[in-house]
Amino acid sequence: MPNEIGAAKEDMKDQVVECVPNFSEGRDARRVESIIAAMHIEGVRLLDWSMDADHNRSIVTIAGEPTAVLESALRGVGKAVELIDLTGQEGLHPRIGAADVVPFVPVTGIKLEQCVMLARQAGLEIWRRYGVPVYFYEAAASRPDRANLDDVRRGQFEGLRDAVRKEAARRPDLGGPGLHPTAGACAVGARKFLVTYCLYLDSNDVGVARAIAREVRASFGGLHGVKAMGLLVHGRAQLSMNITDFKATPISQVYSTVSRLAAKHKTAPVEGEVTGLIPEAACERESEWMRQLGEFDDQTKVLERRLDSPLAWPGQGNSTNT
Repeated sequence: MPNEIGAAKEDMKDQVVECVPNFSEGRDARRVESIIAAMHIEGVRLLDWSMDADHNRSIVTIAGEPTAVLESALRGVGKAVELIDLTGQEGLHPRIGAADVVPFVPVTGIKLEQCVMLARQAGLEIWRRYGVPVYFYEAAASRPDRANLDDVRRGQFEGLRDAVRKEAARRPDLGGPGLHPTAGACAVGARKFLVTYCLYLDSNDVGVARAIAREVRASFGGLHGVKAMGLLVHGRAQLSMNITDFKATPISQVYSTVSRLAAKHKTAPVEGEVTGLIPEAACERESEWMRQLGEFDDQTKVLERRLDSPLAWPGQGNSTNT
């Protein structure tokens, strides 16, 4: 029996889960650093964080033992609820909450089904601690019509705030029925690795970017596991994409499809960027899409490398990563 107990503890020690909370603040660095600092607890590594002023959004990546990661994410949500008021917030990226999405991702020694349980625990605590209602999405969805995050976020904070009063079908899975007056709602999920990939076109016509996004988007019969939207960023047409299954749809396939569609509009992708981390398995070293990345450092952008060399938490050395 003692050996069995010791083995169980060792199994827990070897479990690594990733969490990638997205917060609806990308312009106030002090506010974002305060949220991240609140997430600092023993057993959790800070792998990456970034701010985007145009999207008015920050993305934080943490990893570690499941229980510790769960508590770290909850503290980040709590600080976001305290600091972010959606009634005065605006940006290019759709959002329903101050802590907009909180996905749990299996890394090693843990299965997606266990991440679903973590997501359910997180949802219960978010409602209990902070009074923010919760929607479960992706693998953690409790209803088929909520598996797709885009469907959950339809109408954004303002539209959802009105819809939950009129439509029972739009009400949260936990809490509510109304949204939190300033922090909205939180979408909590469990999913596989997701790659956030943006392509800038040699054009300032946002209509072209939107047309291409519509054609590559899985929900419109495009590429499997690809979510896309067309935006105008710094005067350039941008395709902002989430690739939810890079094994089924490699990023090289996404790039070649976008290139082909762009050529029809007499334009081409001229620069790419990856937001957050990317697993080594998604890297295609000799591909055109990787050669086109403006700044890509294996040590800071590849998940496996960053797990070995995490960032300093804000307030503990040089933490700026914007």
